Amino acid sequence: MTSAKILVVDDDPAIRNLISRYLSQQNYQIEVAADGKTALKVFEQFNPDLVILDLNLPDTTGLALCREMQNQTHVLILMLTSEQDPKLGLKEGADDFVTKPFDLEELSLRIKAVLKRRMSVPNLDPQNLTYRDLIIDPNRREVYLKGELVIFSALEFNLLYCLASKPGRAWKRAELLQKVWGFEDDSIEDGRVIDVHIGQIRKKIEPDPKNPFFILTVRSVGYRFSSEARLSL
Repeated sequence: MTSAKILVVDDDPAIRNLISRYLSQQNYQIEVAADGKTALKVFEQFNPDLVILDLNLPDTTGLALCREMQNQTHVLILMLTSEQDPKLGLKEGADDFVTKPFDLEELSLRIKAVLKRRMSVPNLDPQNLTYRDLIIDPNRREVYLKGELVIFSALEFNLLYCLASKPGRAWKRAELLQKVWGFEDDSIEDGRVIDVHIGQIRKKIEPDPKNPFFILTVRSVGYRFSSEARLSL
């Protein structure tokens, strides 16, 4: 089996080289870039499975680069962020984040978890899920609202499908991290990842994201997909 291809984008040569050497030892195919312009060129030629992307770059921002890359493909993105606002990258479509300074072992675990869910939704049902004016197509991996295609990242689709396939079930955040993210190590469980992605999904499908109809918060637990939404198959 071919090893995953990872593009590391960071303007700090020490961090860039540290990550590159460490991941090369784990048999990943690695390319590096120090700025946004170079990163885009390498991205188009290398066609990576995953991009490790620093939030701050000399000629652009990691957020802008994240958007541009995901407009081209559904590449997985792991954002390197600061403690000040680690959720920024998630709001722009990143699949996960690691805060600086970071532990290489944690980085490795998160990379494995992100790659594990590449191109797959667990236990796909061949039938579309239809809730009122919301249609979820697991075969095409597409979401339609009122007949219009809504753009979802791979991770957002997986999370929505997981919730919608079992309406009424209350999911703990830890359960969603294991089911959708593939995290099996309790030490890296982080509910903030779930909350930000739920917020992004709500903005895309809810008439009023602040008063959601489809995805409901279960206090002190996590989330559930509304069992009151009329399901027709």
